[in-house]
Amino acid sequence: MTRILLADDHALVRRGLRLILDAEPDLTVVAEAADGAEAIESCAQGGIDLAILDIAMPRMTGLQAAREIARRYPTVRILILSMYDNEQYLFEALKAGASGYVLKSVADRDLLNAVRSAMRDEPFLYPAAVTALIREYLSRDTDTPDRLLTPREEEIIKLIAEGYSSKQIAKTLTIGIKTVDRHRANILSKLGMRDRLELTKYAIRTGLIEP
Repeated sequence: MTRILLADDHALVRRGLRLILDAEPDLTVVAEAADGAEAIESCAQGGIDLAILDIAMPRMTGLQAAREIARRYPTVRILILSMYDNEQYLFEALKAGASGYVLKSVADRDLLNAVRSAMRDEPFLYPAAVTALIREYLSRDTDTPDRLLTPREEEIIKLIAEGYSSKQIAKTLTIGIKTVDRHRANILSKLGMRDRLELTKYAIRTGLIEP
């Protein structure tokens, strides 16, 4: 029997999903939560095999909760529920430790398959998500700006995105301030960017820092 936690800030959504899950002889919903923080608290009490988390919840989002659950309770599998067919959300969900990404619009069709895939330690992705992942992989395998940065430049862009000043970066990496400024100029030129904000967005997109 797979013991499931349902986390969604809409009680009606939880009710509908619970009807789908509890109708299966091998699945049972043992806990519900209205936000990410409650979901983590439920996992702390034990007895959860799978956490199904809505991506957008108050207080703490499903993505934030997924990261914490994956870190604290690695035996708990995670599925992300979302109404958004959005590549960035999909990638963040997978990076957060989710086994799958299920669209609410087709949950009645996909949820059970996603649950069983997760419990077999297999990923579950809807067809458009698979296409997005393939496109992302192929783009990284070409001569994109991601591959043009040296390891040192990646170190610097990460520190810039984390709010370090040129002086602090120089001290951290034991290099001169002028060297930092030269690297910054080279990075901006290579990536075709203008300022710290664009560099920060790039650092999040490429996984150098968390959003």
